Amino acid sequence: MSQRSTTAHRRTFAAVAVGCAAALALAPAATAAPGGSTTSKEPTVSITVMGTSDLHGYIENWDYFTNAEYDDAAHNDVGLAKISTLVNQVRADRGEESTLLIDNGDTIQGTSLTDYYANVEPVDETGETHPMAAAMNALGYDATTLGNHEFNYGIPLLRTYEEQLGFPLLGANVKDAATGEDAFTPYVIRTVKLKGEKPIRVGILGLTTPGSAIWDKNNVEGDLEFLDMVEQARKYVPEMKSAGADVVVVSSHAGPSGTSSYGGGLPVENASTLIAEQVPGIDAILAGHEHQEIPERFVTNQQTGEQVLLTEPKNWGMRLSVMDFELTRVRGQWDVTSANSELLNTNTVPADPKISAIAAEQHRTTVDYVNTAIGTATQTMSAAESRIRDTAVMDFVNSVQAGAVDRALEGTPNADLPVLSIVAPFNRAAVIPQGPVTIRDMAGLYVFPNTLFGVELTGAQVKDYLEYSAKYFNQTAPGAPVDPATLTNAAGTPDYNYDMMSGVSYDIDISKPAGQRIVNLSYAGAPVDPTQRFAVATNNYRQSGGGNFPHIATAPVLVNQTTEIRQLLIDYLIAEGTIDPATFFEENWKLTRNGERVFN
Repeated sequence: MSQRSTTAHRRTFAAVAVGCAAALALAPAATAAPGGSTTSKEPTVSITVMGTSDLHGYIENWDYFTNAEYDDAAHNDVGLAKISTLVNQVRADRGEESTLLIDNGDTIQGTSLTDYYANVEPVDETGETHPMAAAMNALGYDATTLGNHEFNYGIPLLRTYEEQLGFPLLGANVKDAATGEDAFTPYVIRTVKLKGEKPIRVGILGLTTPGSAIWDKNNVEGDLEFLDMVEQARKYVPEMKSAGADVVVVSSHAGPSGTSSYGGGLPVENASTLIAEQVPGIDAILAGHEHQEIPERFVTNQQTGEQVLLTEPKNWGMRLSVMDFELTRVRGQWDVTSANSELLNTNTVPADPKISAIAAEQHRTTVDYVNTAIGTATQTMSAAESRIRDTAVMDFVNSVQAGAVDRALEGTPNADLPVLSIVAPFNRAAVIPQGPVTIRDMAGLYVFPNTLFGVELTGAQVKDYLEYSAKYFNQTAPGAPVDPATLTNAAGTPDYNYDMMSGVSYDIDISKPAGQRIVNLSYAGAPVDPTQRFAVATNNYRQSGGGNFPHIATAPVLVNQTTEIRQLLIDYLIAEGTIDPATFFEENWKLTRNGERVFN
């Protein structure tokens, strides 16, 4: 494995103990000087830091949308119960007291389990322990970091979850909007006394991506501010070192790409590499947010030339990052002389029955709830082809959204505005089956806890918006073969950043370059007037700038409902009793090349 340079980066630290909520012990290793010769004057010890990221509410290896064990094309497994087995194995291998376990955030949103205990029986009202808090406490985590999805259900639920944790919830760059003070614990330092040796202290700094300021504006505006991750690391790393940290690990809920999904109004979204490059004194970074799989990467700090270890475990508990550090005592102080990391795969182990038992009752309650039938459908509606053709299942979402906005505009000066609606194909596996339809089917169709907005756009802005969305397709010449598997996701654009619009008709000419693809844009049978005003139903993620679509984040807000869109879908079915495509499905868009349909 790769190792850090063992020269030119000796550090000295003050021996001051700071907040120790859990013990970290160190296992003695062979004593070796940097040059390779053994010496009793420079003892060497090793420690292991394990990390998870983007667990998104997975405890059991279970897919609540399919009502079966989780599986994908790579046969990955998910969940904290399996993570626990890996953690137990590492603790047994390294020595239980030689390990530390941390999490990188996005823990309390993402499954029907976490939705249930946020919306149906919210833990901030019932007093019940959040299932993720119970499971993570049982695993013996030492710290976790705020992810952007921690704010999805509002601050009261987040604070309840924080109180239930037996370890700190870190967020150094999240500040109280009124006072500017830290809103969450910035960092912790774990102190361990090794028999016969000087205590060794490991500092864990937590940082979260700033995008929550726009993605969850309704929940955080006026209460919390999100500062630049690099600047806050530059502030706190020296403070941690002055407090005695011999090892500095940054838990950065941000990917390493350096990109942002929003405009320039906020600091960089995925800043983990920038932190490693620009902030001296960091030994390792546990990255997250981008749902990547990075076993081991080294980033050179631009100021010191030192190598910073970076790793990111795959999301949902599919992987466990294991970071090993070797420390040598030099002139009475501990110095990190090597670092490496690997990923362990949860599909190689069984679930830990201890964790399964803790989650069993809440898991069963959720399974029973999501499998409750609330109505019927006259025919099966699948989202499998929704990326490449207009489908009834996407029109169903748009119909419900548009209807809700239309009702909200009644009695207002904008009541006569034509209502359009936009939706993205979040879940390719979503199906509304013919016959009984359950809450699970609705949740699988709309997998995010987004709330409904209505904004005003002009005809010209609608065209700009659709042009931006159409960059999702790879340019394909007339007559060339078209493979649906490779046609979409151009330049890495995810499915959730491809919007299709109802209420207007249009073609997407994929033979043309991005920005010139929308043709035959019409409303009510006539070309769209660039000055015509429309009300457009959308979600809070898009309205707040998520995806960086043009115009929508600055458009006048006409409707702002706190109700989740998937709850609107559920309410519709309960009220109507039946989903019938004949009442809402209209093919209003298609892919073309020089006027010829791509898919018949």
